[in-house]
Amino acid sequence: MYSLPVASDGRGGRRGGDELQADGGTLANERNTEAIVRDHLKNHGVDGMVVDEQIPSIARVKAALKEASKRGTGVGKPEFIVTFVDALNLIIVVECKADPKFHESAGRDRPADYAVDGVLHYAAFLAAKKFDVVALAVSGTSANDLRVSTFRQLAGAPAAELLPSPHGPVDRLIPVAEYRKLLDFDPAVRARTQAELMAYSRKLHNFMRDYAKLSEAEKPLIVSGILLALKDRPFKHSWRDFDPEKDLAPQLFGAIERTAKAADFRERKREIMLAPYAFITTHPELSRVSVGGNSPLFDLIDGIEQEVAPFLDVYNDVDVIGQFYGEFLRYTGGDKKGLGIVLTPRHITDLFARIANVGVNDVVVDTCAGTGGFLIASMAIMDQQAGVDAAARENIRKHQLIGVEQQPHMFALAASNMILRGDGKANLYQGSCFNLEIQERLRDGVKGQHSRPTVGLINPPFSQKGEGLHELDFAEALLDVLVPGGTAVIVAPMSCAIEVNHPVRERLLKKHTLVAVMSLPNDLFSPVGTIACAMVLRAHQPHQHSPQPTWFGYWKEDGFVKTKDRGRIDLNHTWPAIRDEWLAAFHGRSVVPGRSVARKVTATDEWCAEAYMETDYSVLSQSQFEATLRRFAVFQLLNVTEDESDDLGATD
Repeated sequence: MYSLPVASDGRGGRRGGDELQADGGTLANERNTEAIVRDHLKNHGVDGMVVDEQIPSIARVKAALKEASKRGTGVGKPEFIVTFVDALNLIIVVECKADPKFHESAGRDRPADYAVDGVLHYAAFLAAKKFDVVALAVSGTSANDLRVSTFRQLAGAPAAELLPSPHGPVDRLIPVAEYRKLLDFDPAVRARTQAELMAYSRKLHNFMRDYAKLSEAEKPLIVSGILLALKDRPFKHSWRDFDPEKDLAPQLFGAIERTAKAADFRERKREIMLAPYAFITTHPELSRVSVGGNSPLFDLIDGIEQEVAPFLDVYNDVDVIGQFYGEFLRYTGGDKKGLGIVLTPRHITDLFARIANVGVNDVVVDTCAGTGGFLIASMAIMDQQAGVDAAARENIRKHQLIGVEQQPHMFALAASNMILRGDGKANLYQGSCFNLEIQERLRDGVKGQHSRPTVGLINPPFSQKGEGLHELDFAEALLDVLVPGGTAVIVAPMSCAIEVNHPVRERLLKKHTLVAVMSLPNDLFSPVGTIACAMVLRAHQPHQHSPQPTWFGYWKEDGFVKTKDRGRIDLNHTWPAIRDEWLAAFHGRSVVPGRSVARKVTATDEWCAEAYMETDYSVLSQSQFEATLRRFAVFQLLNVTEDESDDLGATD
């Protein structure tokens, strides 16, 4: 629906905003600006959107603007007023100026003369009447030189602010759906809400254990399945009407099927993805109705719709499924080491993508994809660089993210994760990264789907038994499919760095360059006791020809602390500064005593900072020195031999 009521000045002309402009040339030029905005709203609108020009068609909006004239008396008449039939308290208001020099005044206190001043003037009136407002100031007469400022003023807020966005300032016209999404984006709210979400995961885990009787593998699947089903509009609007005992489970599975089909997966891939969800229709406890009349499945859908779906809709750069899975493993022990599954913490997936310097034109692959955490972290960084370019972000999702996962239930989680983020043609392969057909597809690229990857990020299964399943075998398989000069960042147990006789090390360095190795925090994967490192390698460039030594970083303190109920968290909010310090040191290859060192190494050398790093005595305090001496003295006393003890006694 698109309505265009026009305010007339009584002479067949148009009024510019809520004041008459005498300069015919200026008025005509401003019509060009309005035409650009009008066309944009038509071409990039959403269903249920109503666009009014100057005179609102909704009584509440008209009442809010009845005394909002920019001249101080009379009715306020913005160039455009956008309202929504499904969000009655949301308004997008637009003010236009022909000349960019009248875009914004120094004090923002001349609403009749400047675009920013005017739109903020209107936003204040609307917010005072309990509307959430997106305010657009647009100046210029050509789409190529348009100047745009975008603000947000939430209902009741005393002042407007720049519209928050993970992509930086919104300085161009973007699709209307993006304005709606960004209206709720807030970094502070995100941090608080994510903590609340993880607290909810504990409650959810206990409910699934005690009432739904779900296995460890089924718990994350039911969460992802419900989120997928809620993407299906008919199910979302009608699920409460289904019989919780007979109809709800099959209807839920049907909604998952429809969502997967809409994602345009190939039929075979869709079958593989859907198979792990089949338990939903047959599980005896999920549909068992209690005395209150609801089933555990009903309560699960209700809780996830209220607690999880809204977060994912706004903050889709967070691997919510992966975090829930990690939380479920932490509470119960799960399969933590049975399959070598050690999920990578979110701050590390983001760190590795930044170490690899992932860019908007890269093609990123994770050949041990798990729930897709590395792909989601890379997508977030690429999205940020793409900014509000919707076409670039769509291309990222369709052609620049590739995953390989062997375990069927993990593949289902990875596929659902990408669908929930708008990845309509997820380039996911179900199978082993050692499969020759998959390797060929990755190495050669697939026309219309993806090209050969430029960046690889993996956390391979740890401690696998069998020939060819060492962590470095996974690293070698990844490097072989990357473009020459491509970057691989690999999580590996520290044993891979110090196991000098393993044959894969020699093969790796014969074909590829060991750029850097960083020793990671000892309790990074708590409660699993594996001590890990990060290896950075450059593909298809033999190590012996590298003009630079390998850089070793001692990255043991990430600022995270272990808590009883929430695992390792950035309790004191120090991680961003630590991350930036680490990245600066890595990219600058700085050598600092006690923190980093550079060495020429071979396959038979240890690959860790601890083997070569000098102690930085400048940071050693007197109290630390004395404490170390006391510990050494106690050690000596507790470990003396019997003869030494006799000698000591004889001297008394």
